[in-house]
Amino acid sequence: MRLPDRAARILAAGIAGAAILLVVADLVLGERLPRPADQPLPVAPEDVMGVAFSVFGALLVQRRPKLVIGWLLTLGGLGAAASVASVTLAALLVQTGDPAPAAPLGLFSHGVWNLTTYALGVLLPMLYPTGALLSKTWCWPGGFAAAVLAADWIVPGTGVLPPLITVALLVAFSSLVIRFRRAEGDERRQILWPLLAIACLSVPWIIGGSVWWITAITIPLIPAAITLAVLRYRLFGIDTLITRALVGAGMVTVFACAYVLAGTASSLFLAEVDRYFGLVVALGAGVFFHPMKRVLHRLADRALYGTRGDPVSLAADLRRRLQQSDPVHGLLATLETIREGLAVTGAALDLDGARTQWGELPVVARRVDLVWHGEPVGTLLIGPPGRRRFPAAHDERVIAGLTPYIADAAHTMRLTTALRRSRERILTAREEERRRLRRDLHDGLGQTLSAMAMRITMARMSLAGSPETADTLLADLRCGMDAVSGDIRELVYGLRPPALDELGLAGALKDLGPDELVVDGDLTGLPAAVEVAAYRITQEALTNIRRHAAATRATITVRREEDLVLEIRDDGTGLPARTRPGVGLASMRERAAELGGTCEVRSSPGGTTVTARLPL
Repeated sequence: MRLPDRAARILAAGIAGAAILLVVADLVLGERLPRPADQPLPVAPEDVMGVAFSVFGALLVQRRPKLVIGWLLTLGGLGAAASVASVTLAALLVQTGDPAPAAPLGLFSHGVWNLTTYALGVLLPMLYPTGALLSKTWCWPGGFAAAVLAADWIVPGTGVLPPLITVALLVAFSSLVIRFRRAEGDERRQILWPLLAIACLSVPWIIGGSVWWITAITIPLIPAAITLAVLRYRLFGIDTLITRALVGAGMVTVFACAYVLAGTASSLFLAEVDRYFGLVVALGAGVFFHPMKRVLHRLADRALYGTRGDPVSLAADLRRRLQQSDPVHGLLATLETIREGLAVTGAALDLDGARTQWGELPVVARRVDLVWHGEPVGTLLIGPPGRRRFPAAHDERVIAGLTPYIADAAHTMRLTTALRRSRERILTAREEERRRLRRDLHDGLGQTLSAMAMRITMARMSLAGSPETADTLLADLRCGMDAVSGDIRELVYGLRPPALDELGLAGALKDLGPDELVVDGDLTGLPAAVEVAAYRITQEALTNIRRHAAATRATITVRREEDLVLEIRDDGTGLPARTRPGVGLASMRERAAELGGTCEVRSSPGGTTVTARLPL
């Protein structure tokens, strides 16, 4: 039978009130008992535990009466208060000379404390934060813990049961760890808050013992963290707090252990230099502080976010995937890694106006410029966080670690795209050239040869009856053959200038008619494509000089270096201030670009210089 919400709230408030009354009674009774010198107040950690857990549990029940977590906190606080009050009462009875009730009170306190341990140490981590077990299999560890705690109450003082209780508590806590590893988004953050509180609670033991006032201060952090996590689970920044707490605790632990070990070794083996021990330890701590912090920070990130949240692991995984895939799939692998590593809704790459996207991306997204050896190669677009949010510092580390690999992938993709387009242009140019040859052969030579064949037939028919007509037809055929020879010569010249084969590049350039030709280096053995490009660029440049430059002199300089460098200079008027590149200039640049080279045109009042650099 389930209690109505109003009755549940009243009951929880009553339990919290009873716990507070028990704690007050314990404090009043404790004033009559002696206490340690380092404990000026009669406040035990169990007193703080009773008030804190019951109050925060009742507060949680007021807001979420059907959630079992609040009831565990409330009843656990009541059990802690009842247990410590029973122990104090038993001690007071023994002191006043009435020890008879002490044994039943001690047994009662032990049983209540075991119930509290079961509620807060077993059920709470196994049920938090949803109020349900991970699976039915976890009923077995819960039953084992209940049996061990019951046996410890029935048969106290045995040496076997305390280790079994520790094992049961660790198994129950492992349920929370497994839930944390599987959780995402809000549920993951709900688990992080209590973990931070537990890290703070471990400080007294890390620094060398249980300091009562530190313990009293840190105990309320656990129920407070649970209550905040359940009621206000969308609080941000918990990841950063957890990371810093883990790193700080790890630093203190490592250096404390190192100090103890070094001190022991110094006192045993280096007693004569013991006075320098503090200086050596201080120097060692200073040297290893930053590397140790980085290592612990990486381990904390791995513990909180898994391998997908570790920037180093992400970079290694991305590097491996890029090495094993082609550029297109490598780009998709890059976006997938970014999306998983930052836990965002989507990511995209803008390369030369083309977008590759993975996941969902809003209209307004974060933009990260990609630079490869000082050259902008594209833009990385990152969407908003998804259900699982990482802290901003973690995101910046991931972006900084992956950006160089993303820039390499973007540059490779650009090169691949440029190569594909270049091949397409080459294939297109080849097909256009074939089409032009077919058109010229079919429409020009084909029709001319057909007409010549008809004239030959007419001439043969006219030989017997009209020799004059046959002679006229044969004369026309002779002219037609000359025209056909000219057309064939033009076709051949269009494929490759014959002057290159007859005179070589230097002679062919000289034959174009410049006023001066300067050759630096051996021009023999050049690739055929380079020779044709150099010849056509020079031919086009000289044609422009004759038509537009009003020049009196043109000079050609050819240098063979790692590339073939071609310069055509004139002393003309230069290019006008406002000019639109014509077909000739575009043709020169295209011929150089086809070979992976460049062609620049520089104008000055003293003339124009065309510089082409063609790779060999």
